Amino acid sequence: MLIGEALIGEEPELAHVDLIIGNKEGPVGQAFATGMTQLSEGHTPLLSVIRPNLLTKPACLIVPKVTVKNMAQAARIFGPAQAAVAKAVADAAQDGIIPREEVEDLVIVASVFIHPDAKDYNRIYRYNYGAAKLALKRAMDGFPEIDTVLDEKDRGTHAIMGFKISRLWDPPYLQVALDNPDIDQVLRILKALPDSDHLILEAGTPLIKRYGVEVIGKMREVVPNAFIVADLKTLDTGNLEARMVADATADAVVISALAPTQTIDKAIEEAHKTGIYAVIDTLNLPDPVPVLQKLDALPDVVELHRAIDAEKTEYQWGSIPAIKALSDRILVAVAGGIRADTMRDAMDAGADILVVGRAITNAKDVRQAAEMFIEGLAKEEIDQFRVMTDF
Repeated sequence: MLIGEALIGEEPELAHVDLIIGNKEGPVGQAFATGMTQLSEGHTPLLSVIRPNLLTKPACLIVPKVTVKNMAQAARIFGPAQAAVAKAVADAAQDGIIPREEVEDLVIVASVFIHPDAKDYNRIYRYNYGAAKLALKRAMDGFPEIDTVLDEKDRGTHAIMGFKISRLWDPPYLQVALDNPDIDQVLRILKALPDSDHLILEAGTPLIKRYGVEVIGKMREVVPNAFIVADLKTLDTGNLEARMVADATADAVVISALAPTQTIDKAIEEAHKTGIYAVIDTLNLPDPVPVLQKLDALPDVVELHRAIDAEKTEYQWGSIPAIKALSDRILVAVAGGIRADTMRDAMDAGADILVVGRAITNAKDVRQAAEMFIEGLAKEEIDQFRVMTDF
């Protein structure tokens, strides 16, 4: 059994085709027969035909994704969509996408999306033809390979989701710590910050203590696609606080390394269950490695944090190689008094994330200060010259 998928076109005629192709005697043949005999109201499957009385080869069963409520919607399925899928299957056989010698042994089940508001038959036909043929080619080619999936999972944006989920796959990053417990001032800073793929925003502990995790939603109104860290410094009820952060739409929760091991474990487990990052803050912990070694699962980020009240002390940058030796996927952040003249030392020591607060948020020109740090990362914007095409 081979599986293919393709999305082509623009709304409302946009076409989305999911299909499976395989031998008549196998699971696809069983699905084909089941689909023809077990009908449901509004989702009646139909065979793809080149014209009335002429099936395509391989035989293809079209299953509408959307409930058909009236004859006008039915006509779009039984007209341009049916013809488009049939023509795509036949052309795939003619072009060698489907081996001609196998067409009698194979069957296809294609799930087809037709928007209820679609009206342009020409577009319905062209988009569904393109989507069906591309889905067939992808199925026969085994597209995508796992390397493509892993390369795209943190870079791509779903076409219909409406917003982007940011992931930390291309360090180093600048993390701006918004510790000022004044929401109006924070929102002004957010509006002043540059738009950069290498910028992380932190809802600082004082800010969250004053406004609660609901402050994440207020930040999202200004920067909907930003990667936002909620700095709770969790010390107890790890799973509860991680869930609160996820529900508030933050991308990461910060857990104190001074918390009980069970609390950290539960917070990391819940964070990963909900799809957000777990950050361990090592404030007041000289060596985090023994703590990390006790955990059931490692966090995504370890933050070597020097407190504002202890900025004259030395950083524990010597811990960075030992931390990274635990996993090749773990990121290390450094926080507390990072300045433009010390950022290079931190990066040379192996830091992936530079957490900067007052040097940016208290600057006379917030944008300029942030841009100076971003330029110091020596990273281009992610994929700025990349043209998305999977054909």
